[in-house]
Amino acid sequence: MIVLRPIAGRPAVVCGALALMLLGLAVPGHAVQPFPFDQMLRLEVKPMRPLKRVPILTVARNGEATIGLWCKTVQGRVELTDSAIRIEPGPLPDALPQYMIDGQCSDARMQADQDTLAALSQVTGWRARGDALVLSGPRTFLFRMSTN
Repeated sequence: MIVLRPIAGRPAVVCGALALMLLGLAVPGHAVQPFPFDQMLRLEVKPMRPLKRVPILTVARNGEATIGLWCKTVQGRVELTDSAIRIEPGPLPDALPQYMIDGQCSDARMQADQDTLAALSQVTGWRARGDALVLSGPRTFLFRMSTN
């Protein structure tokens, strides 16, 4: 015969049970993921043909950023808190890249550089989602960690 005893009056058992319930609430999917510093992040967007180049963002722990756009690359500064972000891109260089593939800096790509840079400077929020970084503001950007 099995005898069941109530756990009331047994503080250690009750505290242990409560601790397990609280741990169950902190599932990994709900935990805040850290910002992906020092990772090459590729913008999730269709390439502008005929090239496969897409914008890339890399942010160092000290806040220095490299923003590779459709044609040119700029340096910038990133400030962030738990969920807020501010990107201060440097100016687009006047000169074309020294090493350039044919078609890399068409008029459409250079206009896309300006548009993308302006939109990145207006983002206000960030969140990590698996292997991706979501930047939000007037326009939302999805960057994925590069696997190469």
